Amino acid sequence: MRVFVTGGTGFIGAAVVRELLRSGHSVLGLARSAESAAALAAAGAEPHRGSLEDVDSLRAGAERSEAVVHTAFDNSAIVRFPKNSRVERAALRAVGDVLSGGARPLVAAGGFAPVVRSGPVFTEHDPASPTGGPVNRNVERTIMELADAGVNASVVRLPCVHGDGDRFTMPRLIDIARKHGEAGYLGDGANRLPAVHNTDAARVFRLAVERAVPASRYHAVAEEGVPYRCIAEVIGRRLGVPAVSMSPMKARRHFGIYAGYAESDGPATSSTTRELLGWSPVGPGLLADLDRPEYFVR
Repeated sequence: MRVFVTGGTGFIGAAVVRELLRSGHSVLGLARSAESAAALAAAGAEPHRGSLEDVDSLRAGAERSEAVVHTAFDNSAIVRFPKNSRVERAALRAVGDVLSGGARPLVAAGGFAPVVRSGPVFTEHDPASPTGGPVNRNVERTIMELADAGVNASVVRLPCVHGDGDRFTMPRLIDIARKHGEAGYLGDGANRLPAVHNTDAARVFRLAVERAVPASRYHAVAEEGVPYRCIAEVIGRRLGVPAVSMSPMKARRHFGIYAGYAESDGPATSSTTRELLGWSPVGPGLLADLDRPEYFVR
């Protein structure tokens, strides 16, 4: 298939592009700059100039393709999340307009933040909140609305994604520990973070495209829950600083805008995804991957 990919030069999107090409698909990649276009071309994809804000470019890319994978989102600054979320919703709806009533799949990257957990762990059967999400981002709600309107749309829920090129969760926790001279965790540090290597996550997207079922929720989860204390201990050892238990008040000061993330306990299963897609993760676990010098090069 020719697959139109948004965010194809990002950490997750680039892995998706590589996985699709390696599996025999062709890729049309959204490129908002000459640099992005060059990177896509170097990877073997065809660049398609445009952006999430340019809905005409999105419609044109979807028209030219047999499937769409959406991984693009500007998360560089939390204060811009509400605006960026509005842009993302409009972009997904524009693509949905093109795909409505047909079999061509739309697979979008989502997360666990807006999901309403009904048991001890998140499952694929747990729905996302119908009203909103953190800083007003709720990709899954939009995807399910599109599925209800006749789009072959599904969502891949992403946990903490790690691997080469990671610029998100682990690097931010490392920077916080480096700044404060200690790697913190809340209480006994038993709260858990689900995780997946980016190459394993990319295979979930590819399989979701190939076996597309409307309104599906997939979990790209390799590890159900890695204790935060174990993460802090690896970071502390690599930086040469202590791993320290913190009270809720100190943890909020220490982690700042990431306090909610560091205090959360969100184990998640992927048993249904593994069964439906025949997916088995093979990449390294979070702690083994984190325990490399590459993660600590500034």
